[in-house]
Amino acid sequence: MGDGVIPGLVKGLATTARSLTRHTHTAEYPDVSPALPPRSRGVIALTEENCTSCMLCARECPDWCIYIDSHKEEVPPATPGGRARQRNVLDRFAIDFSLCMYCGICIEVCPFDALHWSPEFEYAELDIRDLLHEKDRLGAWMATVPPPPALDPASAELAEVAAAAKPPRAAGARGTAAGATGAAGARPARATRVMPTVTPPEAGEPE
Repeated sequence: MGDGVIPGLVKGLATTARSLTRHTHTAEYPDVSPALPPRSRGVIALTEENCTSCMLCARECPDWCIYIDSHKEEVPPATPGGRARQRNVLDRFAIDFSLCMYCGICIEVCPFDALHWSPEFEYAELDIRDLLHEKDRLGAWMATVPPPPALDPASAELAEVAAAAKPPRAAGARGTAAGATGAAGARPARATRVMPTVTPPEAGEPE
């Protein structure tokens, strides 16, 4: 039994000695901030100006942790004689991060880019009720959102970018082109067939 203890002890000490000479990979958090990947899911940030209160994010959230309140207001017409329209005004937008599972569905389904991922993760609270972030606090996280990655130079140009860069057509050229198209596509006049007129014989005359 003693013969097996001494070699095992020496082997263990040798392993410890090798570990002491290696470089450590432990980050001394919080004294040293961790190097996070650019697409880290830390906290969700809100751009209030982009939100139209469509409720799509709240309906698709599997945890029901998004709360939205809004009201409608009438917008006067932009031109004289125009018709007034209505728009949604955002009153409340809140996310309860004590329920959120960071799936990112709300960010993916938002059609107006109102929600973004921020790599910030240091928002722990002593009271769980403080994890309910209202729109003011969600908007403050926008300062920590990294810029989007650059597009691949070999990728095709987006249809929206191509449409925006296309020069507008002049009104006169449009009318001339329409007239030329109409003249070229006009159908030829149809010939009219004239039928002979037959006068009936009067009474007493032979037919």
